[in-house]
Amino acid sequence: MFRKFGYVAGIVTALAMSSSAFGADLLPASAPQPLPQAANGWSFSFSPYFWVAGLDGKSQVFGLPTVDISQSFGDIVSDLDFAFSAAGDARYDRYSVFTDISYVKVTSDAATPRGVIADEVSLKSVTFTAMVGGAYTLYEDQQTRFDILGGARFWHAETRIGLSGGSVGDISRSDDANWVDGLIGFKGSHSFTDTIFVTGWGMIGGGGADLDWDVLGAIGYQFNETVSAVAGYRAQGVNYSNDGFTYDMIQHGPILGLQVRF
Repeated sequence: MFRKFGYVAGIVTALAMSSSAFGADLLPASAPQPLPQAANGWSFSFSPYFWVAGLDGKSQVFGLPTVDISQSFGDIVSDLDFAFSAAGDARYDRYSVFTDISYVKVTSDAATPRGVIADEVSLKSVTFTAMVGGAYTLYEDQQTRFDILGGARFWHAETRIGLSGGSVGDISRSDDANWVDGLIGFKGSHSFTDTIFVTGWGMIGGGGADLDWDVLGAIGYQFNETVSAVAGYRAQGVNYSNDGFTYDMIQHGPILGLQVRF
């Protein structure tokens, strides 16, 4: 019965899929600045971040027709309930392990055209991603570091749509998907001065998704040996489709991050 409400679902699907524009995971590999190691050989970092991202691609939920999505950051942020993104890194000699976690929740309510199908549509959407990986430094000196990396990224996307009033009465449906992708790539940095550096990475892979990729270029400023800030541009794409649920998206936009080392 729910399939005949494709028009309304298309509207709310666009909002639902836009929620992950905050989630997809910034700083999965912390900016690799060459720094002296602690006496025991270990160094650690913590990196909260904010990604001012828009979203472009195709989506499908509940087995309904595929919907084209094009959402700016301004479109997304007005419906945002909560977003949290942070990464961590632990390094010993040439080896390091890293993790990145992102959680986004969006709630939206909208009236439907002329209230024929329903008077109101409500949407709740949750997106969670977590990446765990390891890296090895191929080259490092006082100014430059270049690492190769590999890891796995877990995705969870959940959407609940409610229709009320109009010809349908009260209806609520939910759809979700979970999958894991393996990724390989590189990360690197170069310091021009004691305070100015550039950093970036590139990753590609797949598994549950047909394709999962992530690229970043940024410039950073090191305030002291402990704290630095990074600003740049990031693009991430994923193409997942299974059992009537499709998430084929590219997220892209400016990125701001703070890194604390200890």
